[in-house]
Amino acid sequence: MAEAGSFAEKVKQQADIVRVVGEYVRLKKSGQNFTGLCPFHAEKSPSFAVHPTKQIYHCFGCGVGGDVFKFVMEMEKCAFPEAIRIVAEKCGISIPRPKERTPEEQKENQQRMVLVEMHREAQTFFVKQLEGTLEGKAARAYLEDRGLDKDVLARFGIGYAPSGGDLLLRHFKSKYAEKLLAESGLISRDQSGRLFDRFRRRITFPISNESGKIVAFGCRALGDDQPKYLNSPETPIYSKSNVLYHMDRAKEGIRRQDFAILVEGYMDAIAVARAGISNVVASCGTSLAEPQIKLLGRFTRRVVVNYDPDAAGQTATERSLVLLLEQDFEVRVLALPPVGNKKADPDLFIHEKGAEEYLKLLKEAPPYVDYLIARARQMDLTTGEGKLRAVNFLLPYVQKIPNRILRSEWATRIAQQLRLDEPVLRAALSKAASERRSEIKTQPELVGRAAKPVERRLIRMLAEAEGFRHELAQRLQNARLYHGLETEKIFAALVIASLAGQPLQATEVAAVLEERDRRLLFEILFEETNEPTWEEALSCIEALQNRQAERELAEVQRSIEASPSAPEMRGLLEKKQELMRRLAAAR
Repeated sequence: MAEAGSFAEKVKQQADIVRVVGEYVRLKKSGQNFTGLCPFHAEKSPSFAVHPTKQIYHCFGCGVGGDVFKFVMEMEKCAFPEAIRIVAEKCGISIPRPKERTPEEQKENQQRMVLVEMHREAQTFFVKQLEGTLEGKAARAYLEDRGLDKDVLARFGIGYAPSGGDLLLRHFKSKYAEKLLAESGLISRDQSGRLFDRFRRRITFPISNESGKIVAFGCRALGDDQPKYLNSPETPIYSKSNVLYHMDRAKEGIRRQDFAILVEGYMDAIAVARAGISNVVASCGTSLAEPQIKLLGRFTRRVVVNYDPDAAGQTATERSLVLLLEQDFEVRVLALPPVGNKKADPDLFIHEKGAEEYLKLLKEAPPYVDYLIARARQMDLTTGEGKLRAVNFLLPYVQKIPNRILRSEWATRIAQQLRLDEPVLRAALSKAASERRSEIKTQPELVGRAAKPVERRLIRMLAEAEGFRHELAQRLQNARLYHGLETEKIFAALVIASLAGQPLQATEVAAVLEERDRRLLFEILFEETNEPTWEEALSCIEALQNRQAERELAEVQRSIEASPSAPEMRGLLEKKQELMRRLAAAR
């Protein structure tokens, strides 16, 4: 990687890998080498070794290894040129002066430096307004009511933009040119050309870039002013899609714990960080951008998405999942339960339930696949069309998964949870993928228009077997054997009519059914079949009982995999054995 005679080669020859690695890993001398706990995987006994003579490192546990540049690139999640600079600085090696910039480049660089300084001054101004004015006193009362004491305000640099409209402008006017004031994003210009403070009567949250320099502000209205939140516009030093709030403070925690918590807003990030969970960042709104995901990817490939539970938050969660899956992230979703009758964002939940309860739910946050299937199951799955809508809701996420094994696992779980025939579902997914469609077209096999033979035969018996249809209806109802079937509504109508003790009229039963079920009922009634017998009815009942036991067994197995408490586990295992015995006896 380092060419002979290059600056990189010079740095590599002069660098002391033990010294560099020792800043990240506690090393102990062991013979000719130095050893320590590997920073790239969790271990209790040291298997990570550094060879001072060969200037290399290797872990005998996870197999990683390389030179000093490779180590820094992995630890800092940076590119090769940046690793060279970091190693040179750590080892006291002078870095050659960069090539001369053009006058335009020099001017742009100077402008960025001035804009950063303006934001630093604005931060000082806002903090003083919060601490030392009457308006600031009202803002402090609001923040204290939200649980933010003096230490928290100082820790996160929270301030206050006064209502006057030109106080910050007057503070800046003697120092900076009018053009620069407008380009800073701190000062706005009206239609007549008059300058005024962009932020007025608002709580201010400084937004820093990854290196900790303030480049923008997010501000919340203190009263009923709209919009509720107002952020800095795009400027030469700030692009919203390239910055994550709290990343400058969170990156070490993210690297150490190898996952990030992604929340929606400033107060959510502050609440989680105050709870002792440092690896939290906010997207500052409901639109996560690809550059923000790439920024996260420098520190981890694992994310827990914890957006607000309202409709906008759910939409944002689903949109974020698509982007994260495209970048091959491992994603979990934390959907917080309501607090009382209120939907709970992280700030409200921690304030009401405490940090310990939040941390418990965080550890239990399900993989994104379970979250999305749970969302799909909120749809009406009693009809084939409802199941089709659920599959089409899930399909875009399936298509974004780059790993074929994971896509295959998805298909199995979707089929189980939505009670679809897995081979039919796989064929439909495969066809949609090959045609690059984001939805599956209506297919009779998928939506279940053609009821299974045993269901069709029982429906025919309920409609025509005058000698035993009352007894048949009684057994089906008592054992709830038709519940959850595609044909459930047809069965329900026939059972009610059969138990009424009156001659059954097919047209009257059909009148209470939806169009799809009505057509299926008549289709079955027109089939050519043999005369029904009670022995055949008992055989069909047994088939439904076995199918019901198989569904129960699948549910029990999912509950066992969720690692319940010991008493619950014993009950589940007993239930599993009972169901397995019942199925074995039926075979």
